[in-house]
Amino acid sequence: MFAYPKQAEFNRPVPKNKIYGYAKPSRSIRDRFVSQVREIVWKYKLAPETVNLPGKQAIHEIQVFAVVLKTGELAEDVLRTMDKAIPSLLFIELNNEGRVKFAAACKRPNEANSRKNVVEAYFETPWQPANHPRPTLPMALDLAGLYEQMLRQHMLASPMALVGRPGVLPQMKSQESVKAGGKVRRPTGDSGRHRRLEDLRNCNALEGSVCPAAPAGITTAAAGVDH
Repeated sequence: MFAYPKQAEFNRPVPKNKIYGYAKPSRSIRDRFVSQVREIVWKYKLAPETVNLPGKQAIHEIQVFAVVLKTGELAEDVLRTMDKAIPSLLFIELNNEGRVKFAAACKRPNEANSRKNVVEAYFETPWQPANHPRPTLPMALDLAGLYEQMLRQHMLASPMALVGRPGVLPQMKSQESVKAGGKVRRPTGDSGRHRRLEDLRNCNALEGSVCPAAPAGITTAAAGVDH
């Protein structure tokens, strides 16, 4: 989605068993990790020391994973398992045979349990060539503003929410959705754009309470340990 600055490179492999250890996925989800995911790399860490923006409202880092797929498909519960294992905010790049697309969901605190996050519906861009030009990071005054702008641009570039996958939010399957190719797609154009922005406004990112301060999960300090 973005051309990240060189100083933000992290480039640490993330073993699948480390994700399993924190997220505690079911056996069927672990099987999908094995069949669908070839490699996970913690590609970038956006933090005060790497992008020269201060943290704000408990947002001190934004992570970017690069996931190499064995095929062109990735189940949504695999995405959610990665998000569950990472306490900070996460954007995911999916790579397959010289092409790339991007997936992200708004992550906010669980009001009933401050040690857990709530991950909203995922938005995924179309496939594009891996060498397609990317824009620089949007302008922001702090990491909370950067996350808001990144997520906003991501949602606007995403023609559909992943509502055709197992575990999706049922309320998103409305009459306005258009079924195509076995997946329920959100409306495009002005109507779809308005709906996606409404989803973004509903996310607490805009009010600055996106992520709890310290839930359990894999941090950059621990990444890459126990390969």
